[in-house]
Amino acid sequence: MSIGSRSRGARSLAALIGFACVAVIGSLVMRNMTFQGPQTAEPELSVASLASLPIGPEVFGIGRDLVRIDTKLKRRETLSGLMDRNDVKRVDGALALMSLTEPGYLDARRVRPGLEVSLYMEDGVLASFAVEPEPGRRLLTKRGADGEFHGFELSSRLTVMPQVVRGTIETSIYDQARALGAGDQQVVDFAQVFAYDVDFQREIHPGDKFEIVFDVMRDERGTVISRGEVRYASLNGKAVTKSFYRFTTPDEEVTDYFQHNGDSATKFLMKTPINGARLSSSFGRRRHPISGYTRLHKGTDFAAPSGTPVFAAGHGRVERASRYGGYGNYVRIKHANGYKTAYAHLRRYGRGIKAGRRVRQGDIIGYVGSTGASTGPHLHYEVYIKGKPVNAMRLKLPTGRKLAMAPEILEAFVVVRDEIDAIRAADAAPEELLIAAATPPAP
Repeated sequence: MSIGSRSRGARSLAALIGFACVAVIGSLVMRNMTFQGPQTAEPELSVASLASLPIGPEVFGIGRDLVRIDTKLKRRETLSGLMDRNDVKRVDGALALMSLTEPGYLDARRVRPGLEVSLYMEDGVLASFAVEPEPGRRLLTKRGADGEFHGFELSSRLTVMPQVVRGTIETSIYDQARALGAGDQQVVDFAQVFAYDVDFQREIHPGDKFEIVFDVMRDERGTVISRGEVRYASLNGKAVTKSFYRFTTPDEEVTDYFQHNGDSATKFLMKTPINGARLSSSFGRRRHPISGYTRLHKGTDFAAPSGTPVFAAGHGRVERASRYGGYGNYVRIKHANGYKTAYAHLRRYGRGIKAGRRVRQGDIIGYVGSTGASTGPHLHYEVYIKGKPVNAMRLKLPTGRKLAMAPEILEAFVVVRDEIDAIRAADAAPEELLIAAATPPAP
């Protein structure tokens, strides 16, 4: 088919739909999409945008000869290679891609394997090409009446709405929360909120109840684009019954989770500044595995795979981040109230970690290794109070911030807390509302 015949066919198609369907289609497209980039006055461009919707133009009785091919970018494959694999003429594939790359809509060098692509073929010739390089952002190129490809961007109207997930644990909180609509990150965040109060391997039991509130971003089709930070986390179980609200303090601009009365979920220091590790050697006198001498083991050892992240146990300033004799790669942090923590045998340091650097609790300060006098990958963790080593596992840690000490900040927290409680109440079942109404409010 020549360019001229395709152009005449495109004009006939435009004329056919322009009088019969343009009002309906234009209304649908404009209601659901925001157009960006170059456009033409041809009604077929509006129809082309339907390629990014779940219903194709054939629903409107047009383009019956279009064949839609849905495919995905393979590992180590380029978009040009994808075109070749689907029998698209190289010149058409190159021109279609150029209509998206030259205006800067698409960087073909940064596409990832698994990228979903829709090709629309007419009599074996590429007529349209649609791709969604990131959630909520769709790109489309369509051969116009002039025979050239015209690319443009369709930005979905995204809506952010709170979502409440509540349930009873049967097997694991991960299974139940995921089944009810939470994502992996929300479950991880939930576990971190309760990390100071609950051992999730030993203290979670069937029958325990949980609740999570987080924001969900959806496109105009209702598809979940992303899930946000946990705004509320509650656990009612055998080990603990507590609930926490996410709040950013206006003075320090620190985001944390606080109980109903404004007490922080965090403690002054983390007992275990590493996740998924096994305690392999406790604080106290022991025979050193390398030197053979019996002496005080000043810290606690956590066995973990090499490369496991190590976190700052609390807010503070890095005093040292360098090689330190048998400790190997070593980090020491000075905290408030005469506390210091030390981390030894690291494989490498966290990004930007050096002497003088301020860190916040939970920042990655290094990665598990086996440098220095070590028989295998592990973290050696020490806590000092006014220069004296103490057993971190038996340490009674000071609690975190209490907002009641600053009335104006507590007042700001109460506004956020009550907003979240209103979301929960709107989603609650009638019997839950009755229970909530019968519960006296906390100060």
